[in-house]
Amino acid sequence: MENTPDFAVKTGFKVPVIALSLYAVASGYLMSLIPLMLGEYGIDASNASWLASVFYAGLLVGAVIIEPAVKHIGHRVAFIACLALFIATIVALPLAPVAWAWLITRFVAGIAVAGVFVIVESWLLVGDESSRAKRLGLYMGSLYGGSALGQLGIGFIGVQGSLPFVAILSMLSAAILVLMFVPTQQPQSSHSATLSFKQIAKLNHAAIIGCIVSGLTLGSIYGLMPVELTHRNVSQSSLSALMALVILGGMAVQTLVPPLLKVAGRTPLMGMFCLLGVFGVGLVILSDELSVLAISLFLIGMATFALYPIAINLGCDKLDESFIVSATQVMLFCYSVGSVAGPVLADWFMDGTQGLMAYLLATMMATAIYMFIASIRTKKHLVAGE
Repeated sequence: MENTPDFAVKTGFKVPVIALSLYAVASGYLMSLIPLMLGEYGIDASNASWLASVFYAGLLVGAVIIEPAVKHIGHRVAFIACLALFIATIVALPLAPVAWAWLITRFVAGIAVAGVFVIVESWLLVGDESSRAKRLGLYMGSLYGGSALGQLGIGFIGVQGSLPFVAILSMLSAAILVLMFVPTQQPQSSHSATLSFKQIAKLNHAAIIGCIVSGLTLGSIYGLMPVELTHRNVSQSSLSALMALVILGGMAVQTLVPPLLKVAGRTPLMGMFCLLGVFGVGLVILSDELSVLAISLFLIGMATFALYPIAINLGCDKLDESFIVSATQVMLFCYSVGSVAGPVLADWFMDGTQGLMAYLLATMMATAIYMFIASIRTKKHLVAGE
């Protein structure tokens, strides 16, 4: 069959990135909207962490089941189907304002979003390996940039009434229209192959840990940071701006990752970003000033959002292109495991003085130590091999 290894660096990446950006704006708004609108629909605020966890449980399930669908119907059609399913789960929220119904819809939404991530990541990872980091940077920048814009919807559009749902559904519908009517190239789905359990076990362990920790931190930030900021007496207008700063930090760091990968190894780089996150959390612990909190959240965003692209780049290093979809599926599965556990584990810290910040401090400090030890071991093995 015809091989098209260079499509990702030509025009094939534009349509999925545009569609992803529109999705990200809608999803970013929705993720912060849900924990803030529970009271309006008579749902107890204690369900916020469970709604976040069940969403990531769906993400975990979706990461397992999405590969056959992509291989069978192709990336474009699968992307459209996932967005349509995501829209259906959003429509159901105001129609069934009870906790158990919201838990079910968020679980299904997680499955749909898993499809979006696996599809776009595998779409952009295929092609020239030397420019893979740049394409991943574009992917993550679009995802986080869109999410940052979405956070601003809390202040500009609000959290009450039907208008938030109209805005979110409009963005998602626009993403579907882009995929349906704008010409693009897509990977040859028939070239995809599945990694065996033996091959999965041989994937870089630091990459696996990086994906898990990315989920542990980001799952708790998306699910509980609005609640944490509310506990710190942050106003609703400031809350949306601060949440946007977290995402903007994640967006800003994507331009730094590709050049940093050329001068530092992937494993120590993940350790260094975790230390940056520890520093950011330390600022909040030392001062309650709003300006200090803003700087801290920007640094935390840089640290936590840098982990996944570095980890997935490391996990797919020197991997045959036929295994890219399967590898991204494994990485997303690992991220989802962390995302499911993150909000529940972080909830144990919420009654403490520092709340979510104490959880982030412990998680990132432990990860930094692991990454530096793993980096030292890798260098020793390389020296021994020589």
